[in-house]
Amino acid sequence: MSRIGRSPSEQGKSTAAAAPADRVRELLGEFDTPGACAADLLCDRHPADAVAFTVVESDLSSHDLTYGQLRRDSARFAAALADLGIGPGDAVATLMGKSADLIVALLGIWRRGAVHVPLFTAFAPPAIALRLKASKAKAVVVDTDQLGKLAPGDGMPVRPPWVIVVAGGSADEHALSFGALLSRYTGDEPQGRAVARGGDGALVLLFTSGTTGAPKGVPVPVRALASFQAYLEYGLDVRPDDVFWNAADPGWAYGLYYAVLGPLAAGTRSLLLHAGFSAGLTWRVMRQFGVTNFAAAPTVYRSLRAADEPVPEGLRLRRASSAGEPLTPEVISWSERELGVAVHDQYGQSEHGMVIVNGWADDVRRPVRPGAMGRPLPGWSTEVLHAERDEPAAPGTRGRIAINVVDSPLMWFHGYADAPDKTAERFTSDARWYLTGDVGSKDEDGLYSFSARDDDVIIMAGYRIGPFDVESVLMQDDRVVEAAVVGVPDALRGEVLEAYVVLRADTPTGDELVGELKELVKRKFAAHAYPRAVHFVDRLPKTSSGKIQRYVLRELRKQTPAGSAPHPS
Repeated sequence: MSRIGRSPSEQGKSTAAAAPADRVRELLGEFDTPGACAADLLCDRHPADAVAFTVVESDLSSHDLTYGQLRRDSARFAAALADLGIGPGDAVATLMGKSADLIVALLGIWRRGAVHVPLFTAFAPPAIALRLKASKAKAVVVDTDQLGKLAPGDGMPVRPPWVIVVAGGSADEHALSFGALLSRYTGDEPQGRAVARGGDGALVLLFTSGTTGAPKGVPVPVRALASFQAYLEYGLDVRPDDVFWNAADPGWAYGLYYAVLGPLAAGTRSLLLHAGFSAGLTWRVMRQFGVTNFAAAPTVYRSLRAADEPVPEGLRLRRASSAGEPLTPEVISWSERELGVAVHDQYGQSEHGMVIVNGWADDVRRPVRPGAMGRPLPGWSTEVLHAERDEPAAPGTRGRIAINVVDSPLMWFHGYADAPDKTAERFTSDARWYLTGDVGSKDEDGLYSFSARDDDVIIMAGYRIGPFDVESVLMQDDRVVEAAVVGVPDALRGEVLEAYVVLRADTPTGDELVGELKELVKRKFAAHAYPRAVHFVDRLPKTSSGKIQRYVLRELRKQTPAGSAPHPS
């Protein structure tokens, strides 16, 4: 296996030898060049016998994928794409689960110089059709069990402009077989050398989750690989002897960037679970494969915490990290007690990847403060701007979280595809600041805390209240599995808070519990910021990546008759 973070000629060196700023320059020197070739950077430069992924099945059987195998099979798929008329810059989508076929397909797309469009397997046909049409996809590779979603109807055309390639099973008369395509070709490079598109060449077109409005296309260039690998090194502290498992799905940013692209760029082996999530299966994989470095969304950690089965003995976790939405403090205390390691919160977006983290590497690690998301990673400069002016806010003041574009060498996002108006909303008029749309604060020590999405902030009687602050307190009650807080119009105060709470199974509800939760917020956060109503629900509305959709709850509350309890469908 190749040493993480180094080209093959530097296998014996340690990343700790370079100062963070020097290491950032080294990474940009590898990935941001006119001749940068994705297939070489992600596959061909690594030793052929090194293991890229260990693919784990639901019964815990497994098989290894080496870089040599990936080079051979992805070259065959690239040749098939060429014969299908797909050239550099063309979009090719995947509607696939985590599997060996997915990795081969991705590397084949990039080897051809084409652009990958990820489609999350939980998407319904209208969401898939939107992304296929917006990307002008020329082909889509789909697992057999997802093929029905491409049938005409629900926004899908009767005569689609894209070729359908079916993986993992038999194709019908309207599609091609992935396996059959690969078997047509022999040799290491049947279509010739891999296409090099340079550091600015598009690698991925990823559509945002659309928490507020229609999804927007985020072009991810080859140079972004420098940022992805830097996060693996400094944020996650993935080392050559780690058993690394990022459980996030590659259909959304954190999974694609850091379960696939980052490990391939670094040449480090990682696990790929070819199965759906369950707490029991997660524990079994961790124990049997000796996972030492684990990353997942907060939803996964909350599910593990709420599971009936106990934490297994013999876990070897050295690092645990969370991303996707803020990590509530009770998960950190639970993980310290039960897992022997505190989960570190990490912050980023589809548009730029991870930027503010509680980093694990020795060069950046600091004591973790529950509820805080950390400090900027090497290669990034961030600030909390005043709510109304494009200048830094005073320490401790809630404001707009922003990235200093000028002073962030790893910043790779410059605008959405075919959406200049949406791009303009993200940058200040002088182009110095990228506005994340999130609200938070920074203390005198430079430690950042998340408060809310800008449109989730609740203004009650002149007080700006971030829902996360209240949700974190509600989650301190052991009976609460998840919580979401929204603002509801009020004639006197402008807005008041209401909470939606998911409880552990068999927890009795009633006025007594409502009163206890209200009192908990008064005691642990602020007397004025307690929820005036608490609604007990079976689940919360979420995006495909697991982020709570508070705007759905707000809309639902508007449509609910007075005195009734709104329930997400």
